Amino acid sequence: MSYPAWQPWEPHSTPSVRASHADRERAVDVLKAGLGEGRLEQAEFERRVTRAYAARTVGELARLVADLPQGPVPPGTAGSAVPSTFVAEPRARINAKAVGSAICGALCLVTVGITAVPAVILGHMARAEIRSREEEGDWLALTGLVLGWLSIAGWLLVLVMIAVVVGTA
Repeated sequence: MSYPAWQPWEPHSTPSVRASHADRERAVDVLKAGLGEGRLEQAEFERRVTRAYAARTVGELARLVADLPQGPVPPGTAGSAVPSTFVAEPRARINAKAVGSAICGALCLVTVGITAVPAVILGHMARAEIRSREEEGDWLALTGLVLGWLSIAGWLLVLVMIAVVVGTA
């Protein structure tokens, strides 16, 4: 089970409040971090995880993780920084120009090639930005570039053929 963002494990004001599945999973995550940091032995970790999944109340969970640094710490206190174990890895953004390039490239057939030049320009700009900013979307930029250049080449071929036909007539 994954959570959108880690939130500090906070026991409810009343320790007799029934624990949810999310409460149990957060407590197990704290135990895993304790095992990984060498604060718990394997046997102790296994006993606590078993008890965490069997816990009925938040108070029982709080006792299982109270001696660990990521245990129940009220927000705003000195130890409330999110441990690196739980910090979500930032997702790289998709470059907007790459999306624009792909859309313009896809529209080349519908617009009879009018969007080919913007597809190529946006594709080159997007690829440069993606490399410098470490963004995602290189495949979108490349798609826009290929479709844009194919459209431009196709229209140049059509113009050359028309010129040849007109020149021989």
